[in-house]
Amino acid sequence: MLISLAAAAGAGIVAGYGHASQQAVSLRTSYTQAVNALPPQQDSPTAAEIAPLLARLRAGEHAQLESQARELLLRYPAAGFLWKVLAVSLWAQRKDSLEAMQRAAALLPEDAEAHLNLGNAYRASGRLRDAAASYRAALAIRPEDADSLDRLGSTLHELGEIDAAASCCRRALALRPESAELHSNLAMLLLLQNRPAEAAASCRRSLELDPGLTGSLVMLAELEAAAGEFARAEELLRRAISLEPDMPEAWAALGRFSAARGDGSWFSEAQRLLRQPIPQRREIPLRYALGRYCDDVGEFSQAFSHYRRANELARLHSPPYDRSDLTRQIDTLIRAQDRPWLEQAGAAGQAGNRPVFIVGMWRSGTTLAEQILASHPAVFGAGELGFWTAAAVRYEQGSPLVDLGAEYLALLEGLSAPTAARVIDKMPTNFLHLGLILGALPQARIIHMQRHPLDTCLSIYFQDFTHGHPYAHDLADIAHYYQQYLRMMQHWRSTLPAGAMLEVSYEDLVENQEACSRGMLDFIGLTWDPRCLDFHRTPRTVTTFSKWQVRQPINRSSLNRWRNYAPHLTALMPLADLPHRAATPGSRKS
Repeated sequence: MLISLAAAAGAGIVAGYGHASQQAVSLRTSYTQAVNALPPQQDSPTAAEIAPLLARLRAGEHAQLESQARELLLRYPAAGFLWKVLAVSLWAQRKDSLEAMQRAAALLPEDAEAHLNLGNAYRASGRLRDAAASYRAALAIRPEDADSLDRLGSTLHELGEIDAAASCCRRALALRPESAELHSNLAMLLLLQNRPAEAAASCRRSLELDPGLTGSLVMLAELEAAAGEFARAEELLRRAISLEPDMPEAWAALGRFSAARGDGSWFSEAQRLLRQPIPQRREIPLRYALGRYCDDVGEFSQAFSHYRRANELARLHSPPYDRSDLTRQIDTLIRAQDRPWLEQAGAAGQAGNRPVFIVGMWRSGTTLAEQILASHPAVFGAGELGFWTAAAVRYEQGSPLVDLGAEYLALLEGLSAPTAARVIDKMPTNFLHLGLILGALPQARIIHMQRHPLDTCLSIYFQDFTHGHPYAHDLADIAHYYQQYLRMMQHWRSTLPAGAMLEVSYEDLVENQEACSRGMLDFIGLTWDPRCLDFHRTPRTVTTFSKWQVRQPINRSSLNRWRNYAPHLTALMPLADLPHRAATPGSRKS
């Protein structure tokens, strides 16, 4: 059927990838097309009956359109076109249109737009897996439809499937190479793939095509900040605000730079924005920024209120955290990857001592450790590489470990200069894959960062983990995730070869920077270099949440931060007395 409903995501920080705002749905057809598309069946409305519907649509009379569509559906309940018209009218009135979309897609199984619209409705209601399935159904009918590719990519991004999202975005760009928003979308995905130079190039291309695309300005500002160019970042953010004064994402990003909000005007503007009607997803980053501001000025109760609201909203728009699924995953790894398995796997592994892995919980000091080591002239910091998360899936599907190891070494070769004797991968969640890593690369070295459990968990709760961290929005879920991480690390302590892992306390690193830094360098086989003490001066791109902190000298302000929020941390208190320091600072696992 030729009659179609068009849906376009509203432009946000990255044109639908940063957040999903209310999408516009409309009938994209003429009267003649509507008439010609009607199947010759008695249960379909006549041309004369359709004409008033299209007139109402053109006039924007959506309430009357709804009434007329419902009246006709009493006579023609199997007319898919009428269900599409009803869906348009309901959507335009911000009413629940999901059932109408479902009916239309079921009655018009070969109509790509019906599936696209159903995907939009699912996405608006937070049913991201169902949305992705509907977008794929649309693409099965029209594989070269850029709208469906764009929506699918956006949804996969929200689900944390970044590589698949980037593939969709590239396919859409091949169809619409002059789309500024698609270039902006690709920039975000490249950033998440730890490819900041390519992300910046895509951002700049989007701004060449549309200099007023505020989402690209904000993202380019984040990339400038990642490179330590904070003044340039602020300039870009203020340019975005001059174009869109009420853009929550720009104000939130500006609020992350302490120098930009010192006079109190930032706080006033952020509060002003909250008094306006803001879509929930766009409120989230502003709430996190307000929480940080209040924390900085010592208003801890008010800070926690903002953080709690941010997480409540984020949880509404994230996939649910399945505690039993993670527990089963850890159980399976403990059973399958024991010492005999690792000894057998490692015997055939790839030689080479370039790879160094920094693992631990998120917010445990992995970025600081990488920045210190990457200040050594023989070390390249590759950031957070997602290789081993994908490799774990491939291993389960039959890929040999030795091949995965060879691919990884080739990846490091392409990322780093030949002069880099060591290359650091600081993806924290590689703690799940240490068996695979040392089975494939038996000479790799592991640095395990540990931090006080309550400081770690609270810091996770205070970060805008909007994608890929469903546990991060509830303190009890964070506590569960932390306990499973402890189980995993205890297993590796009893399984990994002696001398393969160094455990470093974040607190020790802050309090005894030189001693711990020397210990880490010695562990990875490098001699001391005093530039590691001036890590904050090292010119390199840091794309993690800690990009501001690692540009400053070490200070103790992040130690025991949880005590400021103790009345709110009931769900975390069972973790308070768990050990989080090696017996001797910087001691190797024996």
